[in-house]
Amino acid sequence: MKLLVVSGRSGSGKSTALHVLEDLGFYCVDNLPLPLLKELATTLRARTSSGITQLAVGVDARNVPGELEHFADVIQGVEAEGIQAEVIFLDARDDILLARFSSTRRKHPLSTRSRSLKEAIELERSLLDPVAARASLRLDTSELNVHELRETLSERLSGHESGGLTVLFESFAFKHGVPLDADVVFDVRCLPNPHWHADLRAQTGVDFAVRAFLDGKPLVEELYADISAFLVKWLPHFRGNDRSYMTVAIGCTGGQHRSVYMVERIAQGLLAELPHVQIRHRDLARKE
Repeated sequence: MKLLVVSGRSGSGKSTALHVLEDLGFYCVDNLPLPLLKELATTLRARTSSGITQLAVGVDARNVPGELEHFADVIQGVEAEGIQAEVIFLDARDDILLARFSSTRRKHPLSTRSRSLKEAIELERSLLDPVAARASLRLDTSELNVHELRETLSERLSGHESGGLTVLFESFAFKHGVPLDADVVFDVRCLPNPHWHADLRAQTGVDFAVRAFLDGKPLVEELYADISAFLVKWLPHFRGNDRSYMTVAIGCTGGQHRSVYMVERIAQGLLAELPHVQIRHRDLARKE
């Protein structure tokens, strides 16, 4: 049996994630008390007549106080039963979570008369730290709407069905923040910037003119070679350490030219080394 534990801070999209997993054929249970996780998984596996081979369980800060501190031990107990267990952790920036709760007028599960929404969001982060530390897949939903989250989660999970390490190469703009789900971050702001050329400003790193501008420049070629060599050397070690997913984030100032170019080029260059490669340009649609 395969077990996926879905967790994350309130407002990050856990319910949507469980709906996606249900569509993918998982038997889903939300807000399960952590001590019951092993019992549920072993019981469903024993009932062969149920036909359930994939289980997704939502675990969040609504658990009994103190239980989440033992999360790693609970997962180890599940794996000791021969059940394959992975953890998906969803998160978003504090300002985004504040805005989502304010717009929906929902009450945060940890907020009280004496604890503000901001304080509840910060408390939830600390309570869920043991779960986040065990996550094999982290998703930053700050810039995703519901439909984009469904598409992103479906793509990431379906890309891993055949096994091995799935690597997402993600471009981003430093002025909009580093992605929360990044495992490795590279900064390419030292490269020549097409933004300062009027004929290239409105184009992006996927356009021929921008690629032609950057191709062959000594600094670009040197940084490309260094990043590629680093990934070829070290990604197999992550794979050997039972990592199923990796996010390699490459950033520039505006997320339009240099980071997009480098993500596209490195991803294509490493296809032979990494059979499960995905690409995402987080800030490409932004125009500010």
